[in-house]
Amino acid sequence: MIIQEAVANRKKSDKGIKIARPRVFIPVFPGTNCEYDTKKAFEKAGAIVDIFVLRNLSSKDIEESIEIMASKINNSQIIVLPGGFSGGDEPAGSGKFIATAFRNPQIKDAVTSLLKERDGLMLGICNGFQALIKLGLVPYGEIRDMNDNSPTLTINTIGRHVSRMVNTKVASNLSPWLSNVKIGDIHTIAVSHGECRFVASREDIELMQKNGQIATQYVDLEGNATYDIRYNPNGSIMAIEGITSPDGRGFGKMGHSERIGPNVAINVPGDKDQKLFEAGVNYFV
Repeated sequence: MIIQEAVANRKKSDKGIKIARPRVFIPVFPGTNCEYDTKKAFEKAGAIVDIFVLRNLSSKDIEESIEIMASKINNSQIIVLPGGFSGGDEPAGSGKFIATAFRNPQIKDAVTSLLKERDGLMLGICNGFQALIKLGLVPYGEIRDMNDNSPTLTINTIGRHVSRMVNTKVASNLSPWLSNVKIGDIHTIAVSHGECRFVASREDIELMQKNGQIATQYVDLEGNATYDIRYNPNGSIMAIEGITSPDGRGFGKMGHSERIGPNVAINVPGDKDQKLFEAGVNYFV
């Protein structure tokens, strides 16, 4: 479960276009519930944060919201899909509501321009990770059609929701999002999810390993990636907690890195700050 040494030594992505204070766009969908913690974390890191709530009371509201979202993406350097239960964790796969919105041609074009032409970044946490993987943005780096054999996040092996602290280890820091940590660093992160068991074909796993796209893994008290449910709460294959796009600028992870602070989980030992948000902001400054 260790990334190949050649991959670990590969050159990291170059810094992004210089901007004094990068703008972060956080879209909020019905069921999103982590936007405020995420906003606070990015503002603390020095970003300007723009939260927009999708309106879906009528078809006109949806059309107007799509146009506004596309415009805000075009005016931002970072898109963040925060955690929550979009659409009440709609049947047959969480994150579908968000993914459907992002497949709209206007939004798809704006996202593609951000990632392919403007050197932008994208982050999905928990429910946001579910949306990224259903879109194909991780691990493929683009919005594409997916099929039954594509990587996905499915129901936890325990068959129910889990909410607890876990230890995750940095397996690859090729992504700009992980530029402030070292391979082997272990962090204690909160998780809260019901459909977050990562599954993928052997071919996809091998390709992600080769490219250094397996970013973070669930580990036991000795720092070893494991299937033990005490440490890998959802039974993810290869204990995968987070993966990136091939260029590393898209990052999806299950753990709630935004749930940190001087009075958060003070009775739980471990380093809880992955410096994730600072890394995203510093990519542009």
